[in-house]
Amino acid sequence: MIDAMILFCLAAIALPFVAYPALLWLHARMAPVEILRDDSTPEVDLVIAAHDEAESIAARIENALTLDYPRERLHVWIASDGSQDDTVAIARRYAEQGVRVLDLPRGGKAAALVSAVEAGSAEILAFSDANSDWQPDALRALVRSFADPAVGGVAGDQRYVEGTEEAAGERSYWSCDRLLKRWQSRAGNAISATGAIHAIRRELFEAPPADATDDFMISTGVIARGRRLVFEEDAVALEPPAPATGSEYRRKVRITTRGLRAVLHRRALLDPRRTGLYALELAVHKVWRRQTWLPLLGLVALAPFATWPEAKLAFVAWGAAAATLIGAAGLAWPALLRSRPIALASYVVMVNAACARATVNVLRGERVSRWDSERADPLASGAAR
Repeated sequence: MIDAMILFCLAAIALPFVAYPALLWLHARMAPVEILRDDSTPEVDLVIAAHDEAESIAARIENALTLDYPRERLHVWIASDGSQDDTVAIARRYAEQGVRVLDLPRGGKAAALVSAVEAGSAEILAFSDANSDWQPDALRALVRSFADPAVGGVAGDQRYVEGTEEAAGERSYWSCDRLLKRWQSRAGNAISATGAIHAIRRELFEAPPADATDDFMISTGVIARGRRLVFEEDAVALEPPAPATGSEYRRKVRITTRGLRAVLHRRALLDPRRTGLYALELAVHKVWRRQTWLPLLGLVALAPFATWPEAKLAFVAWGAAAATLIGAAGLAWPALLRSRPIALASYVVMVNAACARATVNVLRGERVSRWDSERADPLASGAAR
């Protein structure tokens, strides 16, 4: 009986992290969907929403202005969502270089994005975080797939700046996510884009709801309209890792709560009669994977009852319990995070704890509709991004 329960928990964990990637890789290899690319440079509105980003906004603007892209075809928009610091004043210093600044009342990131989109007119809309640092050729790489009329949106590649061992878990996650996006794109569609770097055709833009992840809603709107969302791994944006485990946990709770709500908003995409393989990918990647804290918790709970030789898989439950304890120790004593294995275990524990809290938030009907920058206040809580 204990063995059967352990096997069930293992299968529930293996589906999104082992079986799904393996089947996705096989599909991408056996039946790839080609993408037509060229080196054209369509007119682009680069939209950057910011709230109290005085410390990073100048660097972000300067990075945008030095991209390897025809200057007359790139329009930079800074949408300040009720910033109380010097974000607007700093951004306006670049007005003579063509940077447009919208000083908006506090209305949430979604409202800020919509205001900037409505103010512009370029054929392509590109989106970026206020602390992202795009590689010089990122925008050229991002737009080249729009030569294919079937492509409606392009997801770029977010990478974390090399730094402390505490960020090892986050970088490992994005390395795995990069592989999945590559295979997803070859199979048909990337699941969604990251807010650090993505672009869509203007006519496909839909205003995102305030309580959902804007990058998910904007990028999946492309698929809802019958066009492809593809991944361009040569379009690279670098971001710093979160400054502290506590703030990263709060950020993960907010993002996952909004992400689960976003799937609810896009639940029509879960119908395989409408979106085919993408429906299964969305269910596994964005829903099931965020619930694997349940079978992981099951393995930990089974450990005290799994005795050898009665339970042949006892070592699995014991291993899960030990890894969880090690990860929890890393969260409790950050000095331990200098060890890469402990940092990875701690990241897994933190992410699963955040997913559990986010699931409870959604079941209780809680909505997260505002955003605040953890960089501006590492001790802030209850804010949304």
